[in-house]
Amino acid sequence: MENTIRWGIVGCGNVTEVKSGPGFQQAAGSELVAVMRRNGELAEDYARRHRVARWYDDADRLIGDPQVDAVYVATPPASHKEYVLAAAGAGKPVYVEKPMAMNAGECEEMIEACRKAGVPLFVAYYRRALPRFLKVKQLLSMGAIGEARFVTTVHTKKLTEDPGSLPWRVRPEISGGGHFFDLASHTLDLFDFLLGPIRDAAGRAGNQGKAYEAEDVVSGTYVFESGVQGTGVWCFTAYQGGEMNEIVGSRGKLTFSTFGSEPIRLTTADGIGDYSLEHPEHIQQPLIQTIVDELLGKGRCPSTGESALRTAKVMDELVKIHS
Repeated sequence: MENTIRWGIVGCGNVTEVKSGPGFQQAAGSELVAVMRRNGELAEDYARRHRVARWYDDADRLIGDPQVDAVYVATPPASHKEYVLAAAGAGKPVYVEKPMAMNAGECEEMIEACRKAGVPLFVAYYRRALPRFLKVKQLLSMGAIGEARFVTTVHTKKLTEDPGSLPWRVRPEISGGGHFFDLASHTLDLFDFLLGPIRDAAGRAGNQGKAYEAEDVVSGTYVFESGVQGTGVWCFTAYQGGEMNEIVGSRGKLTFSTFGSEPIRLTTADGIGDYSLEHPEHIQQPLIQTIVDELLGKGRCPSTGESALRTAKVMDELVKIHS
């Protein structure tokens, strides 16, 4: 591990094809040396297509591979805790997909296991390292909108799921919840990054479309430690999809999307300014680079188990009451 971090992936599914997998190969000081999937044929196919030296159909074998320095867990949330604990038990740093786990309690167990093992734990809230959101943070830091006062989020999506063939993301026994846990987690974690920790939250969850068991609508309020207040509505059975965040301050406001490519808009008494920043091809690569840099003693990663735990706690509170 002196000059290069050699990675192994547990769960080389869709998210690893473009978003993350190539990032481990292209980040400086990083190499992807092994992948695992329970279906050995699919693991072998991935390894061949991505020019990865070794593949496994057993997670323990990959985690125990002496040529693997660090482990990326890219499975659905139901197995995150199991594999993170296994990696920690092997004394290996671990990077786990978001949401970090099924609930905040599991997150705490994962953090404690890594602490006892003396290994770092990172979480794939990769927006913390993207140029687009670093620009938002810069504008806030330079006082472009004055002092932040409140934030709002509205996120809608059409109901497209077939009740007879539900994707894992809306099956609570696999994902921990519905689209709220998968999508809103990015936005809430991003606000933690931009404005600091949220100190308390309250909300209501419901199931309006009746297409699956998970919540399909959530509304809530929250307050940051700084005193900034926030509100959000996430509805996944609306007539159309859309998503936007707004941070209102004492001298202006910032409007931006968590998932879209619309320009960041700064509105003040002096007028309107737009900032367009493209995402990198492999969207997790900037965060992966910060992880590699930290493991090599060259920097710090902004997305840790502790920061992801804060996001998990907020989500748990926002869905605590079902109406």
